[in-house]
Amino acid sequence: MNPTYDFANKVALVTGAASGMGLATARAFADAGAAVVLADVNQDAAERAAGELVSAGHQAIGVACDVTDENQAASMVERAVTTFGRLDMAFNNAGVQAPPSDAAEETAENFDFVNAVNLRGVWAAMKHELRQMREQGSGAIVNCSSLGGLVGLPQRAAYHASKHGVIGLTKSVAVEYAPKGVRVNAICPGVIDTPMVADMVTTQADAMAEITKQQPIGRLGQADEIAAAVLWLCSPAASFVVGVALPVDGGFTAH
Repeated sequence: MNPTYDFANKVALVTGAASGMGLATARAFADAGAAVVLADVNQDAAERAAGELVSAGHQAIGVACDVTDENQAASMVERAVTTFGRLDMAFNNAGVQAPPSDAAEETAENFDFVNAVNLRGVWAAMKHELRQMREQGSGAIVNCSSLGGLVGLPQRAAYHASKHGVIGLTKSVAVEYAPKGVRVNAICPGVIDTPMVADMVTTQADAMAEITKQQPIGRLGQADEIAAAVLWLCSPAASFVVGVALPVDGGFTAH
């Protein structure tokens, strides 16, 4: 049974919120009483998900945002503040996977795209979230890294580079902004049952079977298990937790 949090009168923003871990986390924030901004590159899906939350009695809006475009990231935060008056919590979750590639054959296009979304996108979103939270003197940010931010795996260099980068970004910003009342942490999900992973299971069956086998818990993680960890990191229960990269991976990185 998950703990419950009272986020009434708080505002949460989630990127990559139209599906998977982002959608589960947006729903969890709403269930805890927060007003939620669901941002996604797929505007229709974001608005549809937000509409479902509103129909259930929650406060929510859907916003189109391609996090690789800093102007869109700035507009996303501005829309959150204009609509709900403040910004208390953010889960910078938007991310993409790269097709596996021999490191000597990786294309610059693949490397640049993966890092544009997974690293630069987190940087852009966080930059503008921090400006609002700095003004308020309070806030909590969780950036989505990965088990790929903690270990290396063959044929995953571009993706793992981006996710290692998220951890370095998180730690540096965390020590800079903790004195300003803003806590910044990262989460490192293992293999989670999401649409992105379902696609990988289909297209990279052997590799995925091997990765799943390395999770000592013996199963895929669930999106709501990631949401539970994000909400804890954003809550007063984690008030002394700053700059961590928290594995939520069924024991994968404990090997």
